[in-house]
Amino acid sequence: MKDALTLYKLIVLYMLDRVDFPLTKAQIGDFILEKEYTNFMTLQKVIGELIDSKLVTAQSYRNRTHLSLTKEGTDAIHFFENDINPKIKNEIDSYLKKNQIKLRNEVSITADYYKATSGEYEAHLVAKDKDIKLIDMTISVPIEETAISICDNWNKKNQELYQYLVKHLF
Repeated sequence: MKDALTLYKLIVLYMLDRVDFPLTKAQIGDFILEKEYTNFMTLQKVIGELIDSKLVTAQSYRNRTHLSLTKEGTDAIHFFENDINPKIKNEIDSYLKKNQIKLRNEVSITADYYKATSGEYEAHLVAKDKDIKLIDMTISVPIEETAISICDNWNKKNQELYQYLVKHLF
């Protein structure tokens, strides 16, 4: 079982190393579970251990957790990359190539809200392209449901809102 857990960790590290943006737990899970490499609970354990060992960082936005490699994670995967079966690496590379635009878009838009010290709710909205923030704004509202609605609508309408702002501000 220990060897299997090590392989699953290497698969996660390899996936993160092959992209220049974070992947969500769900995105990694979609691939690993679809290929039936392991089950959901084992995958969660593997990701938790990678985070605990500081090979991967996790950043949560509402119901999504974005995972990124640390320097130590990059060093580890480059050192142990040859321990992954070439067939598995080809499957990962193919999956990432086929789904790159979709995967990048899913992590480029973030929306989260929180209760501020003032008692208001603040919706924090971000649109990024690679590591460049195209827009980063916070909207204060009095009601939590409104903040939730703003976050939901940002995830659906961010492109048209960004275009609207650019058109009217430039």
